[in-house]
Parts: sequence; structure tokens; C-alpha cells
Amino acid sequence: MSEPRHLEPLPLGGTGGLPYSKGLMARALMAAGVPAVPAYELALRVQGDLAERGADAVDLDRLEELAQQVLGENAGSSAARRLRRLEQLRELDLPIILLIGGTTGTGKSTVATEVAYRLGITRVTSTDFIRQTLRAFFSREFMPAIHESSFDAGSALGADEVTGFLEQTRNVLVGVEAAIDRALREGWSLVLEGVHLVPGMLRPIPDALVVHCVLAIEAEEEHASHFYVRDVASDGTRPVGKYLDALPEIRRLQEFIVGRARSAGVPVVENGNMELAVATVLELVLSSADRVHARA
Repeated sequence: MSEPRHLEPLPLGGTGGLPYSKGLMARALMAAGVPAVPAYELALRVQGDLAERGADAVDLDRLEELAQQVLGENAGSSAARRLRRLEQLRELDLPIILLIGGTTGTGKSTVATEVAYRLGITRVTSTDFIRQTLRAFFSREFMPAIHESSFDAGSALGADEVTGFLEQTRNVLVGVEAAIDRALREGWSLVLEGVHLVPGMLRPIPDALVVHCVLAIEAEEEHASHFYVRDVASDGTRPVGKYLDALPEIRRLQEFIVGRARSAGVPVVENGNMELAVATVLELVLSSADRVHARA
């Protein structure tokens, strides 16, 4: 198999690669669970240490010493351990396919984008994008379910919301599987998020490190608050009223998707706190890599 291209190497400098970059180091530290401000402080400390020693590279043992100085002994050692796990992840000769499901308003796109950034994965897409592409090719008369929102697809079929959603999902997954096939052929890593990533409905994905999880928001009030944020972030193109009116249907779809996840053994990640959700998804990726290494 060709040299893996799914993740950038850790930005430790030297060894004929790119020079040390404090920005890339900070991103790697954030992927290792270090909050943003301490991550940049540590990255600056590493940069200063390299200048003091006249060196162009820092190894992980030295990085652990510096991390203990900046973050404290326990937090520094923990960050170094996670960086070593990230290095193992990068050494895998496998593309990463990260699937983040969950119903409307659970923060899938935000979490997907942040996790991809921290891991250095440059390809991120959504099932909504795939559905929109299908709409351009298939008329409402030919494929009615895809021309409605996920929570309103039943209205196009004269059915309940779950039946309509499942019909829409079956249509969209054709495009999803084509996108995954392309990534596998090219050796790319891919983060794919969307409501249509229903556990048990995708065919097996070979020759990849596949991580699938579902985001959920247990508290209805918290779930509703996400739609106000989306309204502001989209400058009103995703109006809050539409989603609040449909909140009962959206919550029923969440119950259905979460039930499917638990039956299939797919982790359900509570997204009441975005930073914690991102950390949890990153840990799922690292744990999957750990299991691959243990079997090797």
C-alpha cells in the first residue's frame, strides 16, 4: 500500500520534514485534550526551547518535560501520552472515516469541523450537501422524500416522520457510500456528518479506520437553544421558528436514531457542552486506533 496521506505528521520539526510550527503544534496539543490557551502557551515554550538549544526538532520525551513545566505534572504527562497515541494514529496505513450522526440541531457540523481541524483532516462533508446534490438531479415527482427536511419527509409520502425519514435516508445513503468509496480509492481520510448516518443502515466500510458516533442533546430546552444560535450564525437563512415548530418531530427522530445507535453498539455522545463533545469524539478515534495497534 502507498504511503499514508490521511493525517499530517506531528509538527515536531527536523527529520528532513517541515520546520517546527507553533500553530500546528498547538493544534496537535488541542487534539491531545489541552485547552486552546495553554496549548498555545506550550507551543510557544517549545519554540523558545528550540531556540535556546539551537535545535530544529523536539522529541516527545522533551515535549513531556516542557508540558509538565507549563501545564503541571499530571496534565503535562497526560497530554504527552495522548500525543504518543496521536503519533500511533498517524502511523496507521489506513484512511480514517469518521461518521458523526444525530438529528437536526445537535451540533454535528460544529463538532465535525473542530475534530477534523484538530486531527488535520482536510476533507469534511455532510449528508445535507449530498441530499442537495440529489435534489438537482431528481425531481420531486421522482424522489419526493429528498425534497423535504429530514423531520418533514413523511409529509411528502403521506406517512409519519420516521417512515419518511427512512425513505429519505435510503436515497441519500447512495450518495454517501459513493463519497466514501471515492475517499477509499484515493486513500483520503474523511469526516462525514449528517442526520442520515443512521447506525445499521450503512454497508460495511473496508480497509479504513472507521469511527461512528451519534450526537444527542438530552434536555429539550438545550436542544431548542441550538436553533437560536443557528439562526444568528446563518444570518436568518435557517430561521429559528421553522425548527422550533418542528421540535416535537425532531425529538422523535432523535429518540429513533439514538435507539438504533444503542442497538448497534454505536456510541451516543451527549452534546450539552461542545468542547466536551469534541474531546469525546477525539477519544473515540484514538481508542479505535489503539485497538488496531493491539491487534497488530
